[in-house]
Amino acid sequence: MMTGGQSFVSSPPTFSNDGKKLLVCTGFTVSIFSTSTGMKIVELEGGHTDCVTSVIVLPVAMSSSKLMSYCWTSSLDGTICYWDFDSAELINKVNVQLPIHSMVIPNISATGTDKKASNHYAFVSVEDVNISADENKALRGKIQIFNLTNSHRVGGLLAETRNPELLSVSKNGEFLGITNKRKLHIWKIPAKDFRFDEIKKIKLHHTKNLTSLAFHPNMRMLAGGDVTGRILIWIGFGRRKFARNSQIDNGVKDATDDENPGVRGGDDAASCSTWHWHSSAVKFLFFSSDGAYLYSGGKEGVIVVWQLDTGKKKFKPRLGSPLVYFTESPDPSLSCVSCANNRIHILKMPTMEITNSIAGIKLPFPFTVEHKGYRTRVAYEQTNGLVAVLTEDYCVQFYSLFDNHEVSEVQVCKRNFQPVDDVMLYVALVAISDDGSLMGTIDVKLPEESLGELISLKFWMRGSRMAEYSLSTIIYEPHSDAGVSCLAFRPGHGMAVTTSFGGEFKAWVHGSHFKATDQLIQRTGWRCQSVGSYKGKPLSAAAFSADGSVLAIAAETVITLWEPDTNILVAVIGDTHSPITELSFIGKSEYLVSLTHGSKPQLAVWRTSKLGLFWSYKLFAEALSSSRDESQFAVLVLINSPYETNVNEDGVILLFDVENPVPVATWMVKKAKGGSLAFLHANPSFHESEATDGEKPTLLVYVNGDHEYIIFDPHSKDNITCKNTQKSHLNLEEAGRFGYASLYGDLSKSNLKQALVPEITFVPSEKPWETIFSGSSHVLPPLTKLCTTFLASLLEKRPNIDD
Repeated sequence: MMTGGQSFVSSPPTFSNDGKKLLVCTGFTVSIFSTSTGMKIVELEGGHTDCVTSVIVLPVAMSSSKLMSYCWTSSLDGTICYWDFDSAELINKVNVQLPIHSMVIPNISATGTDKKASNHYAFVSVEDVNISADENKALRGKIQIFNLTNSHRVGGLLAETRNPELLSVSKNGEFLGITNKRKLHIWKIPAKDFRFDEIKKIKLHHTKNLTSLAFHPNMRMLAGGDVTGRILIWIGFGRRKFARNSQIDNGVKDATDDENPGVRGGDDAASCSTWHWHSSAVKFLFFSSDGAYLYSGGKEGVIVVWQLDTGKKKFKPRLGSPLVYFTESPDPSLSCVSCANNRIHILKMPTMEITNSIAGIKLPFPFTVEHKGYRTRVAYEQTNGLVAVLTEDYCVQFYSLFDNHEVSEVQVCKRNFQPVDDVMLYVALVAISDDGSLMGTIDVKLPEESLGELISLKFWMRGSRMAEYSLSTIIYEPHSDAGVSCLAFRPGHGMAVTTSFGGEFKAWVHGSHFKATDQLIQRTGWRCQSVGSYKGKPLSAAAFSADGSVLAIAAETVITLWEPDTNILVAVIGDTHSPITELSFIGKSEYLVSLTHGSKPQLAVWRTSKLGLFWSYKLFAEALSSSRDESQFAVLVLINSPYETNVNEDGVILLFDVENPVPVATWMVKKAKGGSLAFLHANPSFHESEATDGEKPTLLVYVNGDHEYIIFDPHSKDNITCKNTQKSHLNLEEAGRFGYASLYGDLSKSNLKQALVPEITFVPSEKPWETIFSGSSHVLPPLTKLCTTFLASLLEKRPNIDD
């Protein structure tokens, strides 16, 4: 089993002491990347069981010239771990018992090469999960202090807030601060060992909610950013409350000064000035190591460099995504900026030239527009184990599922992306042929004042390299003014089909023609071969059979079957209660599976030879995938309401064999809303799966709503539990004693092992008559057999003992 797709920008990264490594919080682990190559070196795993929220590298030892390789990490699992990250060795663990959202260690210092921590104090921002979030004005965020040497808590609470806040600390560890609505809370931390009652606190006020905070490295100065894009600079903060013997009194006005320009409500500061460039919330503030410049960033995707003495500014533009963190390296020639699109850029200072990038899978982006029928989904290039993700900046990102890194990006629309612009253009659909040689995309330009809408169908051809595509043909308005609902490629043929809500479908073929001139020129491209419709009904889904001989198209509540080459209607199947949203042929079999949403959702399996319904369930399936080689398919089902907008909604993956309506296996998963499924062939590097009889085993990949994924063998008994799945401990002897097994009898041992694996989550009922009648009515056995079995289940069976 393999996992991947974790966010690289959920928390600020940290440089090693020599600046050659970057430690990044990635899910339950910390990934260490080379700053020169951008490749992963090692991973710190096994210490945490929930998301890592901070990583702090110990600085160079004062008594030794050797660079230290030790760090502290915190996690939502309520623990703090101490690591030697060169050897990926876990040394110590401290249990805080509450989810830690942020951690800083003021006055941190290393002590030679001793692996034991010195007298360090960790300030942690935790969430009190014992307090209900529904409680009015509940203070769930708390700031506590822990002694990391003897693993015990120090003193009481520094502060309580509605939610856990991000902690900021000054470079020398003297000051600690948080933003809390319209206030900054600032604490002065005594050097070395201290008593809790020695910590002093002040508050600085503002008229807007504050979003970021940074301390000057040499002066008693701090900067705060607010939701409107303003930056406030406080000079001489704490001049009355904090002791005058501070290490950074340079530039502070004398306490006898009467004027406090810009300071609100008698706050403890000498002056406050305001700068404004950003159009929205300031996401990060950071002072340069020499204290001469202030870096700021936000939604605009631009790093603004402010000169403190003059207020002049310069810019690093076109980073292509909102910015979330800025981190400086001990090497003054290196810094990095974390972007909201799950990418970290390594910057060469002071020019801020991008020397390398660490790219994770692009995160989902919210649509600010509603467009009928478009369901933004990922596509799969199954030959090489790639996932194609639609991105906010008009690209298709190809990401290797087996290697967990970006392979390439294809720019669909030649247009500069500005994060602050209103959404006027987006890529709506992407489809890839089975062999990965062809790709199709649909991009939509939205109308301005109800004029100028443009839908473009683009076909792409793969080049000599994996996931390298070049544009072949652009077709504007492929279905006049109607939206495109589906795009599907015909296996083994240069043909694709698009369906529209306007009631027609078109078959596109790839061919070549010659231009008769002095020189013979061959041109290749896509053209429309045929057009079809069914009673003018909107068409919502399409799928080809495995051999490409049959085309199935959903026309509202019915399925139409067509001969692709001649465009002849062959048959019409059934009638569902709601419009069909997805179709898929199951392997090389005669069966077809459909999904319907709406008020009466349904998962239905159809038998094309008899043109009828084989079996069905009333459930809302978020995603569907069929195996190429086996008569199996998997569906992702939402447990709660299908109209729930929460992406963290739980779900269930059901694995079916087409001949049996009882699931072969089930898995509970997280973040099912917006998730997807796909069957893949095992990659040679996937060492957990071994090929049998020279064939690669079929694997199942689940990508959740946050684009995190897990790859596993659905038939293996050795799949271990991870964050996205749960296993049941149902043994094989118990598995055949309920439901359909009680009606049809026990399966053979060989079939039992193949059909019922340990991942099944059904639990045998103590009352077998409660499940004996479960299932679709059209596949239940005759009433006479049901009654016999029902009565038999009520009687206690005793062995016949002869006298």
